[in-house]
Amino acid sequence: MIRATDFEFRYRFLFITAVFFIAFWCYRLDPVNAGDAIARLLAGHHSQPDSPERNLLRGVFAFAAALALLAALVRTWGAAYLRSEVVHDPSLRLECVVADGPYRHVRNPLYLGTVLLGAAFGFLASRVGFVVLVLGLTVFTYRLIRREESGLLATQGEAYRKFLSAVPRFVPSLAPRLPSGGMKPRWGQAWLGEAPMWLLALSVAGFAATLSERAFNTMVGIALVGYVLRLLVERTRKRRAPAAPINEK
Repeated sequence: MIRATDFEFRYRFLFITAVFFIAFWCYRLDPVNAGDAIARLLAGHHSQPDSPERNLLRGVFAFAAALALLAALVRTWGAAYLRSEVVHDPSLRLECVVADGPYRHVRNPLYLGTVLLGAAFGFLASRVGFVVLVLGLTVFTYRLIRREESGLLATQGEAYRKFLSAVPRFVPSLAPRLPSGGMKPRWGQAWLGEAPMWLLALSVAGFAATLSERAFNTMVGIALVGYVLRLLVERTRKRRAPAAPINEK
């Protein structure tokens, strides 16, 4: 099926977590780190500790860190035009469509940020894990997108069809495809809601700076715990919160 099922959509966080887990499990199949393999490829021969190629290795992971920080920024920008509890709502929200801010450039900035983060983490996985992570997240998020699009087409009709024809699904347009609607971003709740994403991005940055696996694992653990706690808090507030416009999760 091209579209995700309701079950997949409701438990998308668990499915995405599973993709990350499987990708890093692939070290059992391929023990070579993807970032190190790329550094060696760029250097043209095997890098050795304390050699100039060591700096090249740090550069590869610095690129991964920049990609992770970009992912967090893209998601935060998208979340600024939504409420955090809506972004992470397990239910499919089809009230109306947001067509302002980053949604003038790309229809799914939140999903784009997720895939970018996966690509960044791929540098820390094995070579096989990198492929599994990037391909797995891309396919799964595409299925989620198709599920939302079908629902919004059914509820919003021609207005959403025009939005689909104007704004690209996944590859952002540098120029906005729609005029600004004057919607004001809510940065406070966006930064708070995407805090776990920033912790994950900083964990990649920390690894790039220190090459310490222990520090990386600690920050990832903190980010995951924070994400779960925030989900629990958001779900307790869901019944009291009014509905908000949404065109993605």
